[in-house]
Amino acid sequence: MQTYPDKHPILTEDGSLTLYSSEYDQAYHSTQDGALTESLIKHVIPALRLQQGKTHLNILDINYGLGYNTLATLYYVRKHHLDTTVHILSPELDEALVRSLKDFDYPPEFDNLRPIVDAASKDLHYKDEQFTIDILIGDARKTIPKIPTSYFLLPTSKIDIVYQDAFSPNVNPLLWTREWFADIRALCAEDAILTTYSIAAATRMGLHENGFILYGYRPEGTRRSLIASLSPIKTGGLEGLEWIDMELKIKRNPQGRSLRDGEFV
Repeated sequence: MQTYPDKHPILTEDGSLTLYSSEYDQAYHSTQDGALTESLIKHVIPALRLQQGKTHLNILDINYGLGYNTLATLYYVRKHHLDTTVHILSPELDEALVRSLKDFDYPPEFDNLRPIVDAASKDLHYKDEQFTIDILIGDARKTIPKIPTSYFLLPTSKIDIVYQDAFSPNVNPLLWTREWFADIRALCAEDAILTTYSIAAATRMGLHENGFILYGYRPEGTRRSLIASLSPIKTGGLEGLEWIDMELKIKRNPQGRSLRDGEFV
Protein backbone atom coordinates (compact mmCIF):
# COMPACT_ATOMS: atom_id res chain seq x y z
CA MET A 1 0.00 0.00 0.00
CA GLN A 2 1.29 3.45 -0.90
CA THR A 3 1.98 5.72 2.07
CA TYR A 4 2.68 9.39 2.63
CA PRO A 5 4.83 11.20 5.18
CA ASP A 6 1.78 12.77 6.83
CA LYS A 7 -0.36 9.60 6.88
CA HIS A 8 0.09 6.07 8.13
CA PRO A 9 -2.16 3.00 8.21
CA ILE A 10 -3.99 1.92 11.37
CA LEU A 11 -5.77 -1.39 11.93
CA THR A 12 -9.23 -0.69 13.35
CA GLU A 13 -11.30 -2.79 15.72
CA ASP A 14 -13.24 -4.66 13.00
CA GLY A 15 -10.04 -5.63 11.16
CA SER A 16 -10.33 -3.03 8.38
CA LEU A 17 -7.60 -0.48 7.75
CA THR A 18 -7.84 3.28 7.94
CA LEU A 19 -5.23 6.05 7.79
CA TYR A 20 -4.10 8.46 10.47
CA SER A 21 -3.58 12.04 9.28
CA SER A 22 -0.78 13.95 10.98
CA GLU A 23 -2.12 17.15 9.42
CA TYR A 24 -5.44 16.84 11.24
CA ASP A 25 -4.13 14.71 14.11
CA GLN A 26 -7.02 12.31 13.52
CA ALA A 27 -7.75 8.98 11.92
CA TYR A 28 -10.08 8.90 8.94
CA HIS A 29 -12.39 6.54 10.84
CA SER A 30 -13.18 5.54 14.37
CA THR A 31 -10.58 2.96 15.34
CA GLN A 32 -12.97 1.77 18.06
CA ASP A 33 -15.96 1.20 15.79
CA GLY A 34 -13.91 0.06 12.79
CA ALA A 35 -13.61 1.71 9.37
CA LEU A 36 -15.98 -0.61 7.51
CA THR A 37 -18.39 -0.91 10.43
CA GLU A 38 -18.59 2.86 10.83
CA SER A 39 -19.36 3.38 7.15
CA LEU A 40 -22.01 0.70 7.02
CA ILE A 41 -23.68 1.15 10.40
CA LYS A 42 -23.56 4.93 10.85
CA HIS A 43 -24.08 5.99 7.25
CA VAL A 44 -25.01 3.51 4.55
CA ILE A 45 -27.50 1.18 6.22
CA PRO A 46 -29.65 3.80 7.97
CA ALA A 47 -29.66 6.12 4.96
CA LEU A 48 -30.59 3.44 2.44
CA ARG A 49 -33.22 1.94 4.71
CA LEU A 50 -34.83 5.31 5.25
CA GLN A 51 -34.81 5.93 1.48
CA GLN A 52 -35.82 2.42 0.48
CA GLY A 53 -38.15 2.10 -2.46
CA LYS A 54 -36.60 4.91 -4.50
CA THR A 55 -35.53 3.90 -7.98
CA HIS A 56 -32.72 6.50 -8.08
CA LEU A 57 -30.60 8.10 -5.35
CA ASN A 58 -28.29 11.09 -5.52
CA ILE A 59 -25.78 10.82 -2.67
CA LEU A 60 -23.38 13.50 -1.44
CA ASP A 61 -20.41 11.89 0.33
CA ILE A 62 -18.49 14.47 2.40
CA ASN A 63 -15.54 13.84 1.92
CA TYR A 64 -14.28 11.01 -0.28
CA GLY A 65 -11.17 10.31 1.82
CA LEU A 66 -10.43 6.59 1.52
CA GLY A 67 -13.71 6.01 -0.29
CA TYR A 68 -15.24 3.77 2.38
CA ASN A 69 -18.69 5.39 2.41
CA THR A 70 -18.95 5.33 -1.37
CA LEU A 71 -17.72 1.75 -1.68
CA ALA A 72 -19.83 0.56 1.25
CA THR A 73 -22.88 2.00 -0.53
CA LEU A 74 -22.11 0.04 -3.68
CA TYR A 75 -21.37 -3.08 -1.64
CA TYR A 76 -24.70 -2.82 0.22
CA VAL A 77 -26.73 -2.16 -2.93
CA ARG A 78 -25.19 -5.15 -4.69
CA LYS A 79 -25.40 -7.46 -1.67
CA HIS A 80 -29.09 -6.78 -1.21
CA HIS A 81 -29.86 -6.72 -4.95
CA LEU A 82 -31.48 -3.31 -4.73
CA ASP A 83 -33.11 -2.16 -7.95
CA THR A 84 -31.81 1.37 -7.50
CA THR A 85 -29.48 3.48 -9.61
CA VAL A 86 -27.04 5.56 -7.59
CA HIS A 87 -25.11 8.74 -8.38
CA ILE A 88 -22.49 9.59 -5.76
CA LEU A 89 -20.84 13.01 -5.73
CA SER A 90 -17.93 13.37 -3.34
CA PRO A 91 -15.70 16.40 -2.80
CA GLU A 92 -12.11 15.73 -1.77
CA LEU A 93 -9.20 18.12 -1.25
CA ASP A 94 -6.40 15.52 -1.36
CA GLU A 95 -6.07 14.41 -4.97
CA ALA A 96 -2.85 12.49 -4.28
CA LEU A 97 -4.70 10.36 -1.73
CA VAL A 98 -7.46 9.49 -4.20
CA ARG A 99 -4.90 8.59 -6.87
CA SER A 100 -3.18 6.23 -4.42
CA LEU A 101 -6.29 4.22 -3.51
CA LYS A 102 -5.70 1.69 -6.29
CA ASP A 103 -3.06 0.31 -3.92
CA PHE A 104 -5.03 0.60 -0.66
CA ASP A 105 -5.64 -2.61 1.29
CA TYR A 106 -9.44 -2.60 1.53
CA PRO A 107 -11.41 -5.25 3.44
CA PRO A 108 -12.46 -8.38 1.48
CA GLU A 109 -16.04 -7.07 1.27
CA PHE A 110 -14.77 -4.67 -1.39
CA ASP A 111 -12.88 -7.26 -3.48
CA ASN A 112 -15.52 -7.27 -6.22
CA LEU A 113 -15.37 -3.48 -6.35
CA ARG A 114 -11.68 -3.34 -7.25
CA PRO A 115 -12.30 -2.34 -10.91
CA ILE A 116 -14.41 0.56 -9.64
CA VAL A 117 -11.69 1.60 -7.19
CA ASP A 118 -9.10 1.54 -9.97
CA ALA A 119 -11.25 3.55 -12.37
CA ALA A 120 -12.21 6.16 -9.78
CA SER A 121 -8.58 6.53 -8.68
CA LYS A 122 -7.42 7.01 -12.25
CA ASP A 123 -10.25 9.07 -13.74
CA LEU A 124 -11.96 10.57 -10.63
CA HIS A 125 -15.10 9.18 -12.26
CA TYR A 126 -16.85 5.87 -12.76
CA LYS A 127 -20.04 4.94 -14.55
CA ASP A 128 -21.92 1.77 -15.38
CA GLU A 129 -25.61 0.92 -15.77
CA GLN A 130 -26.31 1.21 -12.03
CA PHE A 131 -23.60 3.38 -10.46
CA THR A 132 -22.05 6.75 -11.21
CA ILE A 133 -19.26 8.21 -9.08
CA ASP A 134 -17.89 11.74 -9.44
CA ILE A 135 -14.99 12.74 -7.18
CA LEU A 136 -14.83 16.53 -7.03
CA ILE A 137 -11.24 17.53 -6.37
CA GLY A 138 -10.82 20.84 -4.56
CA ASP A 139 -12.12 22.84 -1.64
CA ALA A 140 -15.57 21.50 -0.79
CA ARG A 141 -16.78 24.98 0.11
CA LYS A 142 -16.18 25.97 -3.50
CA THR A 143 -17.24 22.78 -5.28
CA ILE A 144 -20.52 22.17 -3.43
CA PRO A 145 -22.30 25.28 -4.80
CA LYS A 146 -21.31 24.25 -8.36
CA ILE A 147 -22.97 20.83 -8.17
CA PRO A 148 -26.42 21.76 -9.58
CA THR A 149 -25.09 23.21 -12.82
CA SER A 150 -22.07 20.92 -13.24
CA TYR A 151 -23.34 17.46 -12.31
CA PHE A 152 -27.14 17.31 -12.48
CA LEU A 153 -28.66 16.79 -15.90
CA LEU A 154 -32.08 18.00 -14.76
CA PRO A 155 -32.71 21.26 -12.90
CA THR A 156 -35.14 19.42 -10.61
CA SER A 157 -32.50 16.93 -9.43
CA LYS A 158 -31.72 17.07 -5.72
CA ILE A 159 -29.60 15.23 -3.17
CA ASP A 160 -31.40 12.37 -1.40
CA ILE A 161 -28.66 11.35 1.04
CA VAL A 162 -25.74 13.22 2.62
CA TYR A 163 -22.91 11.44 4.40
CA GLN A 164 -21.54 14.29 6.54
CA ASP A 165 -18.21 12.66 7.33
CA ALA A 166 -15.54 15.35 7.25
CA PHE A 167 -12.75 15.56 9.82
CA SER A 168 -14.20 16.69 13.13
CA PRO A 169 -15.44 20.24 13.83
CA ASN A 170 -12.53 21.08 16.11
CA VAL A 171 -9.94 20.54 13.35
CA ASN A 172 -11.98 21.22 10.18
CA PRO A 173 -14.65 23.70 11.33
CA LEU A 174 -15.51 25.20 7.93
CA LEU A 175 -17.23 21.95 6.96
CA TRP A 176 -19.49 22.16 10.02
CA THR A 177 -20.67 25.77 10.14
CA ARG A 178 -24.20 27.12 9.85
CA GLU A 179 -23.30 28.46 6.40
CA TRP A 180 -21.93 25.08 5.30
CA PHE A 181 -25.16 23.38 6.26
CA ALA A 182 -27.05 26.10 4.39
CA ASP A 183 -25.10 25.16 1.24
CA ILE A 184 -25.95 21.50 1.85
CA ARG A 185 -29.61 22.33 2.52
CA ALA A 186 -29.85 24.14 -0.82
CA LEU A 187 -28.98 20.91 -2.64
CA CYS A 188 -31.31 18.62 -0.72
CA ALA A 189 -34.65 17.11 -1.63
CA GLU A 190 -37.42 17.73 0.90
CA ASP A 191 -37.13 14.18 2.23
CA ALA A 192 -33.32 14.09 2.24
CA ILE A 193 -31.49 12.12 4.91
CA LEU A 194 -28.20 13.33 6.42
CA THR A 195 -26.01 11.02 8.50
CA THR A 196 -23.06 12.05 10.67
CA TYR A 197 -20.92 10.71 13.47
CA SER A 198 -20.80 14.14 15.14
CA ILE A 199 -23.23 14.69 18.01
CA ALA A 200 -21.60 17.96 19.08
CA ALA A 201 -23.97 20.70 20.19
CA ALA A 202 -22.65 23.05 17.50
CA THR A 203 -23.36 20.43 14.81
CA ARG A 204 -26.91 19.98 16.05
CA MET A 205 -27.46 23.75 16.15
CA GLY A 206 -26.10 24.29 12.63
CA LEU A 207 -28.44 21.65 11.25
CA HIS A 208 -31.42 22.81 13.30
CA GLU A 209 -30.97 26.42 12.16
CA ASN A 210 -31.20 25.19 8.56
CA GLY A 211 -34.49 23.41 9.06
CA PHE A 212 -33.29 19.87 9.69
CA ILE A 213 -35.16 17.63 12.13
CA LEU A 214 -32.67 15.77 14.31
CA TYR A 215 -32.60 12.22 15.63
CA GLY A 216 -30.13 10.50 17.88
CA TYR A 217 -29.11 7.15 16.47
CA ARG A 218 -27.67 4.41 18.62
CA PRO A 219 -27.15 1.36 16.41
CA GLU A 220 -25.96 -1.86 17.94
CA GLY A 221 -22.18 -2.24 17.74
CA THR A 222 -21.18 1.43 17.41
CA ARG A 223 -21.28 4.59 19.43
CA ARG A 224 -24.11 7.10 19.15
CA SER A 225 -24.40 9.17 15.98
CA LEU A 226 -26.85 11.62 14.41
CA ILE A 227 -29.41 11.46 11.62
CA ALA A 228 -31.10 14.56 10.24
CA SER A 229 -33.94 15.00 7.78
CA LEU A 230 -35.94 17.80 6.26
CA SER A 231 -39.11 15.77 6.78
CA PRO A 232 -40.24 13.86 9.88
CA ILE A 233 -38.95 10.27 10.09
CA LYS A 234 -41.06 7.43 11.43
CA THR A 235 -38.73 6.35 14.20
CA GLY A 236 -40.22 2.87 14.25
CA GLY A 237 -38.77 2.29 10.81
CA LEU A 238 -35.21 2.22 12.11
CA GLU A 239 -34.28 0.65 15.43
CA GLY A 240 -32.25 2.90 17.71
CA LEU A 241 -33.62 6.16 16.32
CA GLU A 242 -34.93 8.81 18.74
CA TRP A 243 -36.21 12.32 17.98
CA ILE A 244 -34.25 15.18 19.53
CA ASP A 245 -36.35 18.07 20.88
CA MET A 246 -34.08 20.93 19.84
CA GLU A 247 -36.39 23.66 21.12
CA LEU A 248 -36.23 22.12 24.59
CA LYS A 249 -32.44 21.82 24.39
CA ILE A 250 -32.17 25.48 23.34
CA LYS A 251 -34.42 26.48 26.21
CA ARG A 252 -32.22 24.58 28.63
CA ASN A 253 -29.01 25.90 27.12
CA PRO A 254 -29.68 29.33 25.57
CA GLN A 255 -25.94 29.94 25.19
CA GLY A 256 -25.53 27.06 22.76
CA ARG A 257 -24.71 28.15 19.23
CA SER A 258 -23.63 26.88 15.85
CA LEU A 259 -20.22 27.43 14.32
CA ARG A 260 -20.11 30.43 11.96
CA ASP A 261 -17.93 31.08 8.92
CA GLY A 262 -16.89 34.49 10.24
CA GLU A 263 -15.12 32.86 13.16
CA PHE A 264 -12.70 31.01 10.88
CA VAL A 265 -12.22 33.07 7.71
